[in-house]
Amino acid sequence: MGRILNLTWIGAVAALAATAGCGSDDESASQGGGEDAPTIVVTTNILGDMVERIVGDLAEVEVIMPLGSDPHDFAPSAKQAESMENADLLVVNGAGFEEGMIDIIDNAADSGTPVFAFSDQIELLAFTGDHEGEDEHEGEEEHEGEEEPEGEDEHEGEEEPEGEDEHEGEDEHSDGGDPHIWTDPSRMTTAVEALGVELAELEGIDAGALEPQVQAYVAELAALDAAMEETLNAVPDGQRVLITNHEVFGYFADRFGFEVVGALVPSLTTNAEASAGELDALASLIQAEGIPAIFAETTQSTQLADALADAVGNDVIVVTLFTESLGEDGSGAESYVGMMQTNADLIAGALS
Repeated sequence: MGRILNLTWIGAVAALAATAGCGSDDESASQGGGEDAPTIVVTTNILGDMVERIVGDLAEVEVIMPLGSDPHDFAPSAKQAESMENADLLVVNGAGFEEGMIDIIDNAADSGTPVFAFSDQIELLAFTGDHEGEDEHEGEEEHEGEEEPEGEDEHEGEEEPEGEDEHEGEDEHSDGGDPHIWTDPSRMTTAVEALGVELAELEGIDAGALEPQVQAYVAELAALDAAMEETLNAVPDGQRVLITNHEVFGYFADRFGFEVVGALVPSLTTNAEASAGELDALASLIQAEGIPAIFAETTQSTQLADALADAVGNDVIVVTLFTESLGEDGSGAESYVGMMQTNADLIAGALS
């Protein structure tokens, strides 16, 4: 059954799961466009790649987040914020994903900047946080049975007990659904087609030249979806389970028939924190079910995943995926299509 677990020391490094590979305040990347071409500003580099592929030289595209950024806590510079507000079109993920940019996005919209949110084009999955073997309300049970004063906010004016802040930032996502929509390329097709309609209405865009580029990319996404499905078919039904760094693969799991049975940070945001109790339960689940891999992320430290794998033993491996940022040249994840296929290859290799 494996070694006896001793995870008390993991609590000391639990906060590492919230340590972001936060992008620097470097100048935004720009591409394409002539003198009269419109300027499209895109928040994440994943969406930036998609927009660049669609518009080509018909517009100037500026991408705010550099490679390796954690979109949950990236804060743009004043110059980048100005670019967002002055854009002919601002393209965002939405659903609360760009946590450090929400006010800037709202201000841009209020000032009259057209904003296109990919998440508005897709029916979002709800997030419950329920996983077999986990108690989603761990840390709250100690207050079970305590009466709350009538009409009073249970947290108002109250110091948060230690361990209860591990899900900080989660509620703002839960209300709007899971924002990690790009992990299912079939859903992104719908959003890309809607973006094509929006782009065609921009002054300075040649709609006739745009349409075949949109359709070519839609076809590329359909081919990606089919290729990923074929790759992932190598994983037997009984092994189609994922342990992830945070709750980033809901749409992937829904599309390709996997189950996310646990996460180091059981939240939609990396700004939450893991707790020692939840990690202990997760380790027991991994050991009991014989789960062979923990999937980490390139935008986050792998130290917590490595510590958990070492504590569980049983040759559990840590596989780092490209989840919320594209990869450097040579990584296989330089584009959205490349990133998704690379992740499918890594997942299939680890679980089959």
